[in-house]
Amino acid sequence: MTPRPGQPGRKIISSLPGNHDLGFGTGIQASVRKRFNAYFGDGSRIDVIGNHTFVSVDTVSLSALGQPQSVEEIWRPTMEFLDNAQAQKKRAVMRELRVQQGLAPNLPFKHALIDTKDLAKAGLPHYEETDAEFPTILLTHVPLYRSEGTPCGPLREHWPPSTPPKGQTEPVDPDERNAIAVRGGYQYQNVLTKEISKDITEKIGNIKYAFSGDDHDYCEVVHRGYPSAGAGIREITVKSISWAMGVHKPGIVMLSLWNPVDNHGNQIPTKESTRFPTVQTHLCLLPDQLGIFIRYALLFGWTITLLTIRAVLVAFGGLKSSLTDAKSPVLPVSEHASSAETEKAELYSRRPSSPDGISSKSSTSSDRGKLAIRNSNARTRSVTPSGGYGLPAAQLKYNYPLIQHAGYFPLAKGAREVEQWDTVNTCSKKKPKKLKGCGLFFAELKRSIIRVASVVFIWYFWLTWNG
Repeated sequence: MTPRPGQPGRKIISSLPGNHDLGFGTGIQASVRKRFNAYFGDGSRIDVIGNHTFVSVDTVSLSALGQPQSVEEIWRPTMEFLDNAQAQKKRAVMRELRVQQGLAPNLPFKHALIDTKDLAKAGLPHYEETDAEFPTILLTHVPLYRSEGTPCGPLREHWPPSTPPKGQTEPVDPDERNAIAVRGGYQYQNVLTKEISKDITEKIGNIKYAFSGDDHDYCEVVHRGYPSAGAGIREITVKSISWAMGVHKPGIVMLSLWNPVDNHGNQIPTKESTRFPTVQTHLCLLPDQLGIFIRYALLFGWTITLLTIRAVLVAFGGLKSSLTDAKSPVLPVSEHASSAETEKAELYSRRPSSPDGISSKSSTSSDRGKLAIRNSNARTRSVTPSGGYGLPAAQLKYNYPLIQHAGYFPLAKGAREVEQWDTVNTCSKKKPKKLKGCGLFFAELKRSIIRVASVVFIWYFWLTWNG
C-alpha cells in the first residue's frame, strides 16, 4: 500500500461512462452527462500508470457524430479531446518522468501582469515537449469496429468457438457463433462505427492495447487494420463482474505492467523486457452465482413438491399424522362437582328427624355446616309470647348461629338448584372439529413447510455467521 520512490501511490480511474450511465449517441442528454462528470470526473482523460499511458475516451458521446439529428454539444467535447490527445500524452509523460526524478511536475507561475489584449495568447507554463512516450492503452466502453464474424477466442463463455471441419487445425474464421454481432438498437450499439474507430486510433496514436466492455462476455481480438501500432491493437472486451448480466461466471481481467525506463523515458533493456511484453493479462473468474441460485430454486421446488405429496397422502389416509392421531384435546371439556358439592346435594335429599328441624347429632363438627329444613309448625304462632319474640328459655343455651335457620329450601327446589349450579360451572369448551379432506391437507402442508423452513434458516444463518 505504501508507494515506492517515484510512484504516485494508488490511483483509481472510475470516470469511463457507458450506455447505462448516459445513454448512447443522440439519446444522451447534456444535463445527465454534466451530473455524471460532476460525481465521477470527465469521461475523456489521460493517466500514466506503471509507465503506461491510459487514454479514456467517452465513446458513447462520440457515437452521436454522424447520426441523424445529432447535437454538436454531445460529441464536440470528445472530438476536441482527441484532437489534442497526442500533445497531452507527451505532457503527461514528461510530468511523470520529473516526478520519478524527485522534481516538481509543473513549472511555477511567473509573477507578471498580462495585458488584456494578450490574454487570448496567454497559456500555462509547461516544459518543452520531448519525443518520450510510453506504450498507450485505450479504455473505451464500446468495442472497436471489426468485420462480422471475427472470432473472440476460446475464453468466450456464451458461445465457444465452432468446431473446425475434419482435417483443419486452424480455428474457424469467420465464426458468427463466437463473434460479437455487429449491430445496434435503441440506446445501444455493439461496436463503434468504422469511421469513429479509425479517428480514435489515428488521433491517439501508438495504441498497443485496448480494453472495452458493453458485451458482458469475454472477447479477445487483434486489430491489424489500424495503423496505430505496427503489430496491431490487441483488444480485450472485459467480462462483466455482475452475475445478473447474462453470464454464469462473472470475472475480472488482472493486468500486470512492467516497463522500466530511464530519465528520458527510453525503455531499459532487461531479461524480462526482451522476453515478455510490457503488458500481461489474466482472466479471473468468479463463482457461478447464477447456477447456485438456479440450484437453490430447484431444491426449493423439489422440497415443496415432496411436502405437497406427503400432505395429499395424509389427507387421503395413506400416512398418519399427529393431527389425526389426537383422540382427545389437551385441555378438559367438562368439570365434575367436588366432594363438598356432592355432600351438599345429599343433604338436600334428606328428611329432618326432629319436629323443630334441628338435628339431634349436634355434637359432631361435620353436621354444623349442614342445613336442615324447619318444621312448618315452628313458623306459625297465634299470640305473642310473654317473653317476647326471642327464643324460648329452654333454648337460650343453643350454640348454633342464627344464620343456620335463615332459609327454607324444599327438597325439589334444592335438588334443582344444585343441578343448575353444576351446569353453570361446567366448562363450555366444545370438542374441536376433526380435520379431514382439504382442511387436513392445508394444515399438514403448512406445518411441514414451517418445520422444514425453521431448520433451513437456522442452518443458513449459522453458516452465514461463521463465514
